[in-house]
Amino acid sequence: MGGALLTVLAPLAAMAVLAALGLWAAGASELPSGAFPHVVAAVVLIAAGGSVDVSGQAGELADTDAELTLMPLSVTLVGALVAGACFLRPLRHRAVAGAGELLGRTALTAVLWIAALAVLGTFARHTFQVAQPDSPVDIITGLLDATPTVGFRPDTGPTLLCGLLWLLGVLLIALLVSRAAALPAALLRFQEAVRPAASAMLLLLLAYVGVGLVAGLVVAATKGHPAETFAVLLLGLPNVVWLALGLGIGASWEGRVQGPFGLPMPQALDAVLRGEETTTLDVASLAQQDGRAWWLIPVAAVLLIAAAFTMAARSAPSTRPWQHALRFGAAFALTLLVVIPLTRVVARLGLSVLGVIELDELGGQVLLEPRLWAAVGLGLLWGLVTGLLGGLLASRTRRHHGAVPPGRERDGEGGAHRRRP
Repeated sequence: MGGALLTVLAPLAAMAVLAALGLWAAGASELPSGAFPHVVAAVVLIAAGGSVDVSGQAGELADTDAELTLMPLSVTLVGALVAGACFLRPLRHRAVAGAGELLGRTALTAVLWIAALAVLGTFARHTFQVAQPDSPVDIITGLLDATPTVGFRPDTGPTLLCGLLWLLGVLLIALLVSRAAALPAALLRFQEAVRPAASAMLLLLLAYVGVGLVAGLVVAATKGHPAETFAVLLLGLPNVVWLALGLGIGASWEGRVQGPFGLPMPQALDAVLRGEETTTLDVASLAQQDGRAWWLIPVAAVLLIAAAFTMAARSAPSTRPWQHALRFGAAFALTLLVVIPLTRVVARLGLSVLGVIELDELGGQVLLEPRLWAAVGLGLLWGLVTGLLGGLLASRTRRHHGAVPPGRERDGEGGAHRRRP
């Protein structure tokens, strides 16, 4: 019971702290009507897989249209890492774990998680006015009794269901990437093929986050506007860097930016997408705004080869290079199938008076839709090539250092040497 409770409360606490800091840096503490703690709760709920409906009202003479689909992946990533570490802690340094034990701990954790999300949902709701003092728009809406309000509240059913799926996915991935956690005896034969590739994918994603964090700190120190930069780092760093990963392998997105809204970092993204028409975002269009975008391609190649080498080094020496290529290609394609949809952004706020007059100063939209299956196909191709290169490099390194005596091989990942019959 204590372990399951820790697995639920620790990630939620870490997510709440990170969300509060990021929202404070973004200026959300100045929202009217004491909205800040409610916004923090809503962000944590969204980061944990929940769904929050955004709605608006503007009196009898005006209509509003509001929508928001955006996952704060910095908060999500921290919650997933903490939840996975807490769940795996009792399983470390053991040879085998019983299937009943794993299912029991997972079920208890899931029940407590759903209860925690339900409680969090009671705080993740609020309504406040959207106003621009001394603005002509604010004067007009005041005269017509059409001052717009925006509210949010959780969609309870989808929130609990998607939150449960988020938790189960996190626990499954934690078991896949861990090199020390015990598994049921029936699954031990699969760990050699799965765990090195899964852990390499996690290292790849974290490497991108690390590079992005360093770049963000440099920007905050040298380019000004540190509060806005820290808001992006604390709330949406993986949104940016995992987008960069996709762009580096040739993936593309369709998007549009209109009105006062925008994509916070880097500004080249906003420049590519801003306009009335839908635009394709890829490394070429981004390079037209900032030539340094071409560096995304060699960075992707280097980090993928490094991840493939890590996977091959942690695999049995008897594994062939073509097997490394297949495993790495499949793992990278599956990773993109999960990660790329998380970069989707839909943000819309519109206000019209009498159904005719559009008040653009209070309206706008940001749309960013990935071309998912093209990205997955490119990921498979890149994974096959870099997986083969990483496997060949690992084999050459082993031969050079003589890591395994002739006639011996390892019994799976982390296993002892045994002599071949």
